Amino acid sequence: MNSAEWMPVAGDVFQRRYDPLDVSVVAIVGETGVTVVDTRNNPAEADEIVHDVEERFARPIVAVVNTHAHYDHTFGNERFTREPGFSGVPIYGHALIPRHYEEFEAPRLAAVQADPSREPDKQWAEVRLTPPTVLVHAPVTMHPGGRTIELIPIAPGHTDTDLAVFVPDARVWLLGDVIEQSGPPMFGSGCFPLGWPGALDELLDRIEPGDAVVPGHGAVVDRAFVERQADHLRAVAELIRAAHAERTPVGEVELPAGLLALWPEAFLRSALSAGYAEIDAQPTAP
Repeated sequence: MNSAEWMPVAGDVFQRRYDPLDVSVVAIVGETGVTVVDTRNNPAEADEIVHDVEERFARPIVAVVNTHAHYDHTFGNERFTREPGFSGVPIYGHALIPRHYEEFEAPRLAAVQADPSREPDKQWAEVRLTPPTVLVHAPVTMHPGGRTIELIPIAPGHTDTDLAVFVPDARVWLLGDVIEQSGPPMFGSGCFPLGWPGALDELLDRIEPGDAVVPGHGAVVDRAFVERQADHLRAVAELIRAAHAERTPVGEVELPAGLLALWPEAFLRSALSAGYAEIDAQPTAP
């Protein structure tokens, strides 16, 4: 889906859903400027964001936030730091994004740039990895464009670089891929499936029933949706722990029909592999 327009979420916060991947980009509009949340898949796609923001809101972009490190949310970053007119725009993101880039995104990007046939759907020839210019280590409140915005590092789940963006005067939460609506949550590079349910539980302690929640992909949801997705992820974590305790190889784990109704088999096998690695990395008692 490529939304034809910016859809209001609440209180001058707007979401636009872009193809490919039905990725959410959010504009938090203040009196003197706009904060853009997530920058899409490459500089050309980021250019589209810039054009759409300027056309719709007639205010300058004054800040950018990355909800996490994955390519479809950050590979447009360079557009906001290296192009004329954007040299002074800060990009906020989790402090561990540079490490995630080094371990996951950089090798994948280099491989595709060397041989585009590896992933022909990716338009990455012009991408230069650009980590956030302001690294967020702990909760912080900022005021770009005259809006109050809270940035809250999330416990490891979808990645260890997840950042919640909260707009308190509108009661809007932007959670990136910690929550997905148009497809099942992805157990992708750098995921922590055992910790993911607890990370959502911590957020649910703050999310109120009337709050709007913008997922990384798909339509705006509510607190009840987040609760359901946390329960689904908890069931995956329980499967991983039980299978690991039985020493069952990942490929031989019997997958419950209820989980297969929510995730493709390949996704669940990826979750099992990542979860086994989480357990195996834990220090053993002396």
